[in-house]
Amino acid sequence: MSTPTDWITVGALADGFAPEAFILPNLADLKNKAFTLNFANGWQIEHRFEQDTVSWDAADGHPSGTASYRATSVRPGLYLVDFLKGEGAQTFSVSLVLDTASAAFTAVLGRMPAPEQTREGLYSRALAGKPLTSVEVQFLHGSLDRPWQPGLCPHVPTGELVGLRNLYRYSPSEVYEHIYLNEQFYAWQCLKGVEQGLCDTDRCDTYKITDQLYLFVWREKIIPTLGLVLIDLQQHRSDGKIFGYAGASFDEFSNFPISSYCQVLNRTEYPDA
Repeated sequence: MSTPTDWITVGALADGFAPEAFILPNLADLKNKAFTLNFANGWQIEHRFEQDTVSWDAADGHPSGTASYRATSVRPGLYLVDFLKGEGAQTFSVSLVLDTASAAFTAVLGRMPAPEQTREGLYSRALAGKPLTSVEVQFLHGSLDRPWQPGLCPHVPTGELVGLRNLYRYSPSEVYEHIYLNEQFYAWQCLKGVEQGLCDTDRCDTYKITDQLYLFVWREKIIPTLGLVLIDLQQHRSDGKIFGYAGASFDEFSNFPISSYCQVLNRTEYPDA
């Protein structure tokens, strides 16, 4: 058990989450399937899935590649695909919400800060007008297997989680609480597990995918971390991943799955909202 001052690396967090984790199974039904992702920004990238790997090939000169992937589903016809993509010396986190029912998708691209960025103090970042977290994230939307037109992707930013207090059980030993403060920030605390006693308030983004199903992405500022989950308030389940540097040497990444059984503790209604 950690004390309130024992911040740990993402690799150590992965080790803590692993035993008896409530992980959703990696789906095999994407094998031999292909999707052409037509981005709103004009990109067109085909993704072809095998049993354990996904390959991508762009029509506009973007580099092609292959990576191992994880694919899960919390609702019929909806897939969360996650993999790491290397371009030159950089490694990106790629998470795709493939919504076959709406023939649409949302792509979340994440990047860890360079070592020199992690040495910037929070005070200097605040005075420079920068976000306190140095983790970068980009949200891209588009259509599946059909030309893009405005309005084809129904995934939109939402404030529907604001005021919610939610409990997440990732394993018998790992329990967290989230409090969604507004559309840009949430507070978390570890009630049980390797980070027990730790808490913070971090930047977040929330997209409504469909009724009672949300894409929630957070970026931590103390230990550079990108977290991404689909939260299903109907099925009381969440599924996603945590991405960051495995250790203190910046030469290896940890990108591990997280799934939970979740429950709403309460909801705060603000009288002047």
